[in-house]
Amino acid sequence: MSMNVGNNSSDGDMLVDMNTTPLIDVMLVLLIMFIITIPIQLHSVNMNMPPASNVKPPIEPEIVKIDINEASQIFWNGAMVADRNELQAKMVAAAALPTQPEIHLRPNKLAKYEIVAYVMAASQRAGLVKMGILGHEQFL
Repeated sequence: MSMNVGNNSSDGDMLVDMNTTPLIDVMLVLLIMFIITIPIQLHSVNMNMPPASNVKPPIEPEIVKIDINEASQIFWNGAMVADRNELQAKMVAAAALPTQPEIHLRPNKLAKYEIVAYVMAASQRAGLVKMGILGHEQFL
């Protein structure tokens, strides 16, 4: 605290004002200490990942290409399939392999939808689970 103790005889009253400078200094020091001690917020999530193991990468599966041309004829790896029974037999044989092949179906945009839907349904009935439709950019 401070007070005016001067020889001012005209005033007669004492001025009692609190000196707030030390209070502000202490508050600023506390604020700086608070800012320094808070942890830095990161925009990442820390995850505990399992250690790397020496496991061999999985075997690349065989790729079977099924093409359907504009005349709605079905081709299995470039060889024409005679009928639906032959296609079903090839799909069942492929599904029975230890590692199922990936089926890449590439229909022509002029092929009948009935044939494309039949090939997809036949692969599902045979138990093939890895199928991709290629060449979709021709439909855009």
